[in-house]
Amino acid sequence: MNNNLENVLKKEPRRALQYSLIAIVLVILLAVSSPALHGAHVTTKGIEIGWNILMGILMPDTSLLFGLNDSSVAYLILQTIAIAFLGTLVGAVIAVPLSFISATNIVPRPVVIVTRFIIMAIRTVPSLVYGLMFIRVTGPGPFAGVMTLAIVSIGMISKLFIETIEDLDSGILESLDACGSTFFQKIRYGVLPQLSSDFISILVYRFDMNLREATILGLVGAGGIGAPMIFAMGAYHWHQVGAILIGLFILVFVVEIISNKLRQKILYG
Repeated sequence: MNNNLENVLKKEPRRALQYSLIAIVLVILLAVSSPALHGAHVTTKGIEIGWNILMGILMPDTSLLFGLNDSSVAYLILQTIAIAFLGTLVGAVIAVPLSFISATNIVPRPVVIVTRFIIMAIRTVPSLVYGLMFIRVTGPGPFAGVMTLAIVSIGMISKLFIETIEDLDSGILESLDACGSTFFQKIRYGVLPQLSSDFISILVYRFDMNLREATILGLVGAGGIGAPMIFAMGAYHWHQVGAILIGLFILVFVVEIISNKLRQKILYG
């Protein structure tokens, strides 16, 4: 018994060289990246601003935090949720047909190459760049935020939808082909019944991400709660900044819990 165990251990692959190479690569990457930290200089003014932000969080502007007017935190959070929801919805409406004509088990490969190139091009541009572009076209405001999130959502939703479509049971599609079903009939009766729960889970996840994206886009004037926060910081109104940060924390915390529960319910019942 002991001899058999020793023989098994001797046959176990030696990974010392592999681990050493990984460690060397990590050290090299760390050495190359460290110069980026040389420009960080914390001054006395910076420490004072950090302390003021902390005090603003501990003693927020209660009139802004609990108010019900169009400049209160509650209204700004509601606007941010609306921007994220509409951006996710518009992006999903465009991403669903785009993903079906990008799946190799649904359409011919030449069509897949063209549509996947379009999706890759959409995903290449950061959301802030899209935001600045739409602000120039439509002007600052929530509409620019919705359009930005819609375009950004197309890339991610399409990519995840394509992976889900290509992993479905091919036997059902083959049986529908044998019955002479059309392209749309295959999607209606062979694809959607298998993938509806996965699709909803992906959309919930993207909506969760878009809430954070909407906050960041507000910093460049695309609506939501980010714009008032950057204005308050520019005016050194730290108690208002604290109230907005508390509202953001509550928003992210609640949405995180709800989205996790909803995804688990959808996937596992």
